[in-house]
Amino acid sequence: MNATAPAPSSAVVPPPTVRTAVTVAHGDGIGPEIMSATLRILQAGGARLDLETIEIGEKVYARGHSAGIEASAWESLRRTGVFLKAPITTPQGGGVKSLNVTVRKALGLYANVRPSVAYAPYVQTKHPGMNLVIVRENEEDLYAGIEHRQSADVYQCLKIITRPGCERIMRYAFDYTRAQGRKRVTCFTKDNIMKLTDGLFHQVFDEIGAEYPELEKEHWIVDIGAAKLADTPGIFDVIVMPNLYGDILSDVAAQIAGSVGLAGSANIGERCAMFEAIHGSAPRRAGQDLANPSGLLRGAIMMLDHLGQGEVAARVHNAWLRTLEDGIHTYDLFHAGTSQHKVGTRAFADAVIERLGLEPRHLLPITPAKAAAIPVRSAARIRPPVKKVLVGVDVFIDEAGAQPADLAQRLKVLRSGQLELEMISNRGMRVWPGGLPETTCVDVFRCRFRIPDGTVGRASHDEVTRLLHSVDASGLEWVKTELLFTFDGEPGFTRSQGG
Repeated sequence: MNATAPAPSSAVVPPPTVRTAVTVAHGDGIGPEIMSATLRILQAGGARLDLETIEIGEKVYARGHSAGIEASAWESLRRTGVFLKAPITTPQGGGVKSLNVTVRKALGLYANVRPSVAYAPYVQTKHPGMNLVIVRENEEDLYAGIEHRQSADVYQCLKIITRPGCERIMRYAFDYTRAQGRKRVTCFTKDNIMKLTDGLFHQVFDEIGAEYPELEKEHWIVDIGAAKLADTPGIFDVIVMPNLYGDILSDVAAQIAGSVGLAGSANIGERCAMFEAIHGSAPRRAGQDLANPSGLLRGAIMMLDHLGQGEVAARVHNAWLRTLEDGIHTYDLFHAGTSQHKVGTRAFADAVIERLGLEPRHLLPITPAKAAAIPVRSAARIRPPVKKVLVGVDVFIDEAGAQPADLAQRLKVLRSGQLELEMISNRGMRVWPGGLPETTCVDVFRCRFRIPDGTVGRASHDEVTRLLHSVDASGLEWVKTELLFTFDGEPGFTRSQGG
């Protein structure tokens, strides 16, 4: 490789000053190889780090730790507050938890930042000008992991969206956009369907966005937004999304920019931060000196910026860009006509090291980021108290083969206080009153008991309890309840489809 490397510039590695403790995990599959390559590049680039190594992943799962991490590792993470993590393999089957989700939630890493940049013509892409960032809420949504089986037919997963969670991620997205000199923030939701959960995410986007008048703001329904992202990514700058949409679409964005293998990720919290590649452990490529370390290296560059070592981050980033320009590519990026040399993991790292001190000739060079440019804000805004009134209850009843009209006849006589049967739905579609015979029903029916509209007063928990006893005494099995409240007179629940 030395024969093809350009002469280094006269740039000098920054002198060692204050060193920062960082927790490192080498991971599973290709993880140890790409971590070794990444750390060699960082050391050669002058990163001022003291490394603490922990073990996570497959071997820890095998020792009986369901989250893939031991107590001593948590101690290191809390002590350093910075985690550089290689990919890990999560065992298949029940009884184990996702380590990534566990670390993000346990350490409060609420903001997941994933840049997607095209490096045309050196990395093939259909979108040469693409340069966007997805800011993903990292702790809530369906990733709360609260699931239940209710019956022979029905399983549920709860989608949790909170106002404090929305406010924190929106504030971070707008602060990030401002600090990076970007111009526009776009919000993706599905609030035309999920009017309360995604509706809150959209509402808080509008509220927080009003405090940043210099930035452009726009909202897209996620399905058409995803289509535009895949087809015309150049219209986007920074996109903020709930957890699931952000997880899926950040991978899409990375791939259409050039390769998921090039994308790094930052997970930011108030006290800790984790940096990683967005790809998995690719066990079938392990031990073959094939894997591209670029995704983890990009994550490590984001870590250096986070630590205030922007000059080292820029130095390493520019050397990596120059390596791509010079056609030194691993197998996943190699294309005849644009690539010059197909290399393995170690040789790619060597090529980046040889180019430290150089800048790309055609791609835009990186300048050192300002230290602590993006504030991490802790407190949600103080809001006035709301008047919360109990007005009803949804009772979920397991009754396989029931006809909605027959079930309604059995339930209408079970009034409790002011609570009376208002409607029955199945999988969110109203089936009584006024249901259609073509509607497919499964074995769990949602039966809504509510104070009639226009009635003065409120329901009591005692009335709900008596109602449930009546349902049980009638021979029907209830498997779940949801209390219905109004907040300052506005319903905190949705109507069913069909009415």
